Formats: sequence, C-alpha cells, structure tokens
Amino acid sequence: MTDVLAVTDHRRGELRDVSYELITAGRELADATGGELHVAVISGTVDEFAEKLDREGVDAIHTVDHGEEFNHDVYAQTVTQLYDELAPQYVLAPNSVNGLDYAPAVANQLDLPIVTDTVDLEADGDSLIATREMYGGKVETTTELAGDAVVTIRGAEWPAAEGTGDASIEAFDVDIDEDAVGSTVTGFEEVGGGDVDISEADVLVSVGRGIEEEENLEIIHELADALDATVSSSRPIVDNGWLPKNRQVGQSGKVVTPDVYVAIGISGAVQHVAGMKGSDTIVAINTDPNAPIMDIADYAIVDDLFDVVPALTEIFE
Repeated sequence: MTDVLAVTDHRRGELRDVSYELITAGRELADATGGELHVAVISGTVDEFAEKLDREGVDAIHTVDHGEEFNHDVYAQTVTQLYDELAPQYVLAPNSVNGLDYAPAVANQLDLPIVTDTVDLEADGDSLIATREMYGGKVETTTELAGDAVVTIRGAEWPAAEGTGDASIEAFDVDIDEDAVGSTVTGFEEVGGGDVDISEADVLVSVGRGIEEEENLEIIHELADALDATVSSSRPIVDNGWLPKNRQVGQSGKVVTPDVYVAIGISGAVQHVAGMKGSDTIVAINTDPNAPIMDIADYAIVDDLFDVVPALTEIFE
C-alpha cells in the first residue's frame, strides 16, 4: 500500500489549476497501490482552499495556516515535516515556479530522488515509472524510481479532479524555525509586459507566422474584441517583437487550458502544441490541410486567414 502526498499551489488568493490536476495524478498512483491520497495546502486562506480541494478521491487534506503567500523556507520545512508525519512513498508537487523552488530542497533534505516536469506516471509494484519529454516534445523518456521519491508534474497533462469529496480536513501543527526563514514576500510586480495572464483566459485567439506582417495583427485584435477573448501567439511572433513574451504559448512560453483556443496561421509544432493541447475546444485556421495543428483541432478551417478572420469578426460583432 502506497500513500501519496500532493502539495497544492496558489497565488494571489487563488488556487492554480494544477492543484486539481495534482489530485488526479495522485489519486491514480494511490489507486494503483491501494493507498491513500493526502493533500497539503500551505499558507493563504487555507480553510477556503481546503473546501475547494475536497474533490472525489481525496482522503485527507492537511492545512498549514502560515502567511499569505508562498515562501520557500516555510514550504520546504512544512513538506519535510508532513513527509515525516505521514510517511508517503511519493510527494507530488507542481512543475511551477513555486514547485520548482521548494521541491529540490525537500528532496535534498530527505535524501530522495527527484524527477521534474513529468507528463505521465505509472506505479509498477514498488517502483514508479515517470515519463518526461525531451527535444521539444519529440522524444519521450522514462525513469524508473525504486522507493520513495519527489515528483513534479507538468500542468495541463492530467484532467482536473471533479466531484464532491468527503475528505477529513485537519490543521497540521508545523514547527517552523523562523530563524531559518530567510525571505518574505512583500508584493508582486509583473515583468516583461505583464498586462495579462493568458493562462487565466477562457478564450484565446492565438496567432502564428501566417499573419506575415505586424500590421496584420490588427484583424486578430478585432476578432479577439468581438469574441471577448485574449490575444496570444506562437514563438515566432514574440521573437519578431510583435507581441510581448507573456503572450507566448508553448513549451518555452506558457501552458494554457482555455475553453476555446483559436489557432490562426499556426502550423502546430510540437513545442507549441505542448502548451495548448489541454484546451477544451481547438479551432484551427490554416491554408495547409496537412498542418500538424489540424490533427488536434476540433474544428478546422482550411482557408486564407485574411478572408476567414474578418468574416468571423463580422459574425460575432
């Protein structure tokens, strides 16, 4: 029997989507070995978070009311103490800025192996088979871990946990060594053109090199306005300086999971697809019927974007 501890993620008072995906990944591992899934929520409005995290498949939720925002030392000390208390075989964390901050420190302190950015996990007896992607998603590799381990999971690779749970919710009495807390969060400042967070958008209108010229972005913005959507892009648009870095979708940009993703003039390279394949509905507009984006599109329009986009704008205005 193998127990799993999943450490959730939040920022500015909101649980991140990956928190619910961690529950799904953790439950799959626990089911494979007949164990329990324990969920930890550290800092912030922990009681409110715990209610939202009480999804089907969660056995216990452990709350740690210490501060409002993420702090490396608080998280590292808390997760280490939870591990000592609960004795899980696997500690799951998000492959986010926060997760990649404390997870290696926890693994080092507990003398455990760590595998980051996993896209699939499979329990095989006492071993864990962790799958990762390399070379822009062109190659998959597997790592076999024997015994306990720390693992971070890539966002949007597992579906979000649903349903209503009946987990026990307990406050965990963590003993924080305040002398060892070397930093504190005093606020947030967006950098690199942080006017929007595309990962939070419900509808994205995303543009690629097929737009040809920067001036042509005007029709993309007009469609986005008509759809009440946010504009995003593939890497070439950002590399050209036509849109800021925070608008880039893909492996070197942001992972997004909107309700609707409209890909305009985007071929669908594996690096881009890795960042948007979790979208609920994908609409692709491209002159090439054999473009890779067409393989994952729910709706494909094979036509010139300069004809299609203005027509769609007129329909939705």
